[in-house]
Amino acid sequence: ARSIGARILHLSTDYVFDGKGTSPYREDAPAAPVTAYGKAKAAGEERVRAACPEHAILRTAWLYGKHGPNFVYTMLRLMRAKDRIGVVADQRGSPTWSVDLAAAIVRILSSTSPRFGNYHYTDGGETSWREFALEIRRLGREFGILDRDCEVDALTTDQYPSKARRPAYSALSKEAVVRDYGVEVPDWRDSLRRFIGENAAHIRAATEPKQ
Repeated sequence: ARSIGARILHLSTDYVFDGKGTSPYREDAPAAPVTAYGKAKAAGEERVRAACPEHAILRTAWLYGKHGPNFVYTMLRLMRAKDRIGVVADQRGSPTWSVDLAAAIVRILSSTSPRFGNYHYTDGGETSWREFALEIRRLGREFGILDRDCEVDALTTDQYPSKARRPAYSALSKEAVVRDYGVEVPDWRDSLRRFIGENAAHIRAATEPKQ
């Protein structure tokens, strides 16, 4: 890219941070990954910085979208099959619709006066995985994907068996991408509502409980 005068947009992740924060991580916060995945992503960022000065590193988190497995589909599938589920309540972040992330990427790439460095994009606000699940349940009922309620119990990270360690806190500041590129940041609840409302039939078919 540097040899032909091209710019690089590199996608990264909240996992480059240690998850011990209590307010949204700023773009200039030092990386301190604690997992193998986070360390690999942090190393990728460093290689991009070394290879091409005209780069934008765009970190994101908690993605969901129409295609592929994600938390929204998993929750709706479980809620359709079970009367009670448990969801982690002590990890916080910002659910992000892939369509919103794509719009931010297009905005950055189409800029005629690009800026470079670290940027973050997630949808606005923050929540816990359990609160996210409760909103999924509410909208699932509203749009006819769920025909009954399912109890959602609060679990601690220690109570939830997982091979991969997730950051306890991963909300990201969007100050730089709004300032430099004018990216709009909808609230995560508004985007989740649009996602489920626009794709209800597809989601219902995709989350049919397995026999």
